[in-house]
Amino acid sequence: MWLILNINKQLLIRSGIGKLSDTIKEFKSFTAKKMLEAVNMEPESRKEWMLNLFEFSAKQHKRNEKYQVWTHENHAEIVYGNQLMDSKIRYIHDNPVRAGIVDRAEDYMYSSAKNYAGLDGLLDVHVVPVSIERTGLMQSLK
Repeated sequence: MWLILNINKQLLIRSGIGKLSDTIKEFKSFTAKKMLEAVNMEPESRKEWMLNLFEFSAKQHKRNEKYQVWTHENHAEIVYGNQLMDSKIRYIHDNPVRAGIVDRAEDYMYSSAKNYAGLDGLLDVHVVPVSIERTGLMQSLK
């Protein structure tokens, strides 16, 4: 499974088993539980703000429990070919830079951009080969 995730809740994923929609559902369920556990267990200064945001999001939908971390919608797009894959990976990795959160994509700790830059990230990521000369975050490694 490929996994590229960033602050805008964008994900590039491939499922080798079952339907992709089932994989996405399981991913959202698992990660939402883990995120809520982390918010409640770790000394997080934004704990109340995050829980209020997740609670507000849950109230927007009838079928929710107390908190909603992920949106219900999935805007799936089939990615054919390496060029489009490269483009999607760069776009996702560059979102925290465009948002002004970090200067370099690999500096954002919640992104697989770290892994693509040859650094240790928070998750084990199977790096999809991309064109190094066309990937901005890789320029600093040359």
